[in-house]
Amino acid sequence: MIQDIAPHIFHNEYAEKEPQPDSTAIVIQDSAVLVREDKGEFSFPKYSQITPEDKKPIFLFTIDDIDYFWIDGMNITAPEGFHYSSRSLFRSLKPKYLAFAGLTALHLISWYQTNRFCGCCGRPLEHDHKERMLRCSYCSNMVYPRINPAVIVAVTNGSKLLMTKYAGREYTNYALVAGFTEIGESIEETVRREVMEETGIRVKNITYYKSQPWAMTSTLLMGFFCELDGDDTLHMDEEELSLAVWMERDEIIANDEDFSLTNEMICEFKNKLK
Repeated sequence: MIQDIAPHIFHNEYAEKEPQPDSTAIVIQDSAVLVREDKGEFSFPKYSQITPEDKKPIFLFTIDDIDYFWIDGMNITAPEGFHYSSRSLFRSLKPKYLAFAGLTALHLISWYQTNRFCGCCGRPLEHDHKERMLRCSYCSNMVYPRINPAVIVAVTNGSKLLMTKYAGREYTNYALVAGFTEIGESIEETVRREVMEETGIRVKNITYYKSQPWAMTSTLLMGFFCELDGDDTLHMDEEELSLAVWMERDEIIANDEDFSLTNEMICEFKNKLK
């Protein structure tokens, strides 16, 4: 999956740091990110390659021994060989560890951008000095990075897997039942509720598989396999899904991308590992 970047090592410990010339700069202009592309691979600029003017770089994380900083790209011209590109490039270009870095950076940057002011009193928030947290010096409100718990559910029915397609989204490939955890429920209850809401069936024998940080929706995804419990007639929620269907193993077309938890779970079933 996208977070599996070994032998590279991701360090998310917060620290107050200043960028060095060889630090990596994540430069965002509107919703585009500054990159260099060459023969199916990409790279970010080094701090020494840009002129941040009066914009204060914000430390994000470290991979191996290289620090990554966010720099607001407003009025920053792309240096020679670089251009501003859509974040969708992280799905298709390599190396994977830089794609993971870019997506994780966007997760944090989105949090910083949407939490400039205190939600209690409206005053500007300040960066804490000891941990990754924004603090209101007036009312002491504390705001931590947003991480939404959600589930990916592979429902099996003998040799069949419940496959879905989302309604009204750009992503049109096959997927699995998915949804966010609501207040007051356990993750297992989320699994049962989401399957029932989206497809109208009951499930049993819920088994945890793996988890994945999913930066695009500021989410921590938790994958589960479970079995059909009772009638297999599907009653699809047409506001959420455009398709819900039982598919035999040999009907499933395997995708060799190693980006998402959803695809890995589909391949696990396809290859008779689950």
